[in-house]
Amino acid sequence: MAGEAARRSPGFLPDPLAPASGDSGRGWRVLCRLAGRHAGFFTTRQVLRTGCADRVRACLGNGSVTRTGVGMLRIADWPEGPLDECAMWAAWFDGAVAVSHQSAADLHGIGRLHPTFLHLSAAAGRPPVTQRVVVLRRRLRSADLESAGSFMVTTPVRTVLDLAESDIAQSALDEVVVDALAIHRCDADEIRAAGEGLGTWASVRVRRALAAG
Repeated sequence: MAGEAARRSPGFLPDPLAPASGDSGRGWRVLCRLAGRHAGFFTTRQVLRTGCADRVRACLGNGSVTRTGVGMLRIADWPEGPLDECAMWAAWFDGAVAVSHQSAADLHGIGRLHPTFLHLSAAAGRPPVTQRVVVLRRRLRSADLESAGSFMVTTPVRTVLDLAESDIAQSALDEVVVDALAIHRCDADEIRAAGEGLGTWASVRVRRALAAG
């Protein structure tokens, strides 16, 4: 009973086949770990890399795994959450991606940007075929990232800098900075020091936003 409950709990792919051994068993365990990192989502590329195509096909047949999009699958009984979309695209990029810009500000609760798209930053990887996602190609330092559990997001300071370099209105940037300071997600000196490393125009925008607070 305990083993059956473990296999059906979030973090474990349901196993409709007999227990495997050898390379296929190791591949299955790797796939379970990959899915567990991203709220139950995994990709067909990961299935092929781990050599688990037959087992996943059986899971699709009995409904314990579902398709969530082109090349995307998920454990059927994984609890749904408000940030599932972020977790799904993190799985698409094998975790090498971060929610950024307007979408990061929205997650941090700073500003009132109400993004229409999900903004992601990734140095590599094939972008998904969807109009919902905007992928910005760049490499971020680990210091610019923080974990949101099933995906990464740019830190509040990095988010402020990114928005200062974007085309959002100065008034919108002011709100982002004022909110970040008000809820103590970062402090003024930290933003000011980081802003000095930007181009002239973006640095001026950061100083103006700090003055507005």
